Amino acid sequence: MLEKLQIVKQRFDEVSDLIIQPDIISDQKRYVELNREYKDLRILMEKRAQYIELTDNLEEAESIIADGSDEEMVEMAKMQYDEAKEGIPKLEEEIRVLLIPKDPEDAKNAVVELRAGTGGDEASIFAGDLFRMYTKYCENKGWRVDTVDFSEGTNGGFKEIQFEVSGEDVYGTLKFEAGVHRVQRVPQTETQGRVHTSAATVMVFPEAEEFDVEINPKDVRIDFFCSSGPGGQSVNTTYSAVRLTHIPTGLVAQCQDQKSQHKNKEKAFKVLRSRLYDLELAKKQEEDAAKRGSMVSSGDRSAKIRTYNYPQGRVTDHRIGLTLYDLSNIVNGDIQKIIDELMLAENTEKLKASDDVI
Repeated sequence: MLEKLQIVKQRFDEVSDLIIQPDIISDQKRYVELNREYKDLRILMEKRAQYIELTDNLEEAESIIADGSDEEMVEMAKMQYDEAKEGIPKLEEEIRVLLIPKDPEDAKNAVVELRAGTGGDEASIFAGDLFRMYTKYCENKGWRVDTVDFSEGTNGGFKEIQFEVSGEDVYGTLKFEAGVHRVQRVPQTETQGRVHTSAATVMVFPEAEEFDVEINPKDVRIDFFCSSGPGGQSVNTTYSAVRLTHIPTGLVAQCQDQKSQHKNKEKAFKVLRSRLYDLELAKKQEEDAAKRGSMVSSGDRSAKIRTYNYPQGRVTDHRIGLTLYDLSNIVNGDIQKIIDELMLAENTEKLKASDDVI
């Protein structure tokens, strides 16, 4: 383990030196990449210091116990020995997980898109419930949520809504939410009390920087139109909303959230870049998942991943067979325990696939 950590330390020292070089600072893409690597390596350096301290404590305790000349010192050494013996395996496991190569996308912000699926009005209401769930979760994490575009349902909720989430390691956390979510409950419109099943699709894209994707302006058709929804008279009478169509792929991105046409255009381009970036990423994820036989991140956007059963107060994540009878808290944003289990499952898969990690 120490040999592996020594190699990591050499890289940490190298990166520490690189990020202060003027030619690196002037290369935005390289500078951002190295800063992310530096942050990850610094965590490993802290764990390395803890590991060295524990192994030194163990050796010192063994030496004092073997000498045995001072009873009081021996008693203290036994306590030190037990603490080190217990702490080292736990710390080794933490380091093993940290040594798994990190997905560079994980540190990015995210664009999330919710779409009502089968179930008519109830599906739109459910999409609205999911939006509130994610908004509360993000607020609790200290992340910022900005709406990009939405289309309201006829009976509440949303037929479709897009929003950006900014913060630390956003995509690496929210990517586990991508897929089809199902709800089983009695709809507000149901008069006979029958339970219906409705669905909504969650899509999560890593937010692409300008240097991640180059878009040829000639490939984009730009349309301006009047915004709909809240925002006062000016929103409905000025052509502030923007729709972008990427001609080679047919991808469309639009924004009508801001009063300024310029800001809407900026946001729409950000979404378009992220969609184009995601096209390439989806192919890679599918290949990686096929290699690992992954159940957690399969790259299949149409897979049913979770069911919210209201009559039983139950939430089931089908990828890892996790069932929690805590529906009211979960739909109020308490989804961290589900994400933690999914992260653990993915890390376990990665550890099995990486025999050379340590």
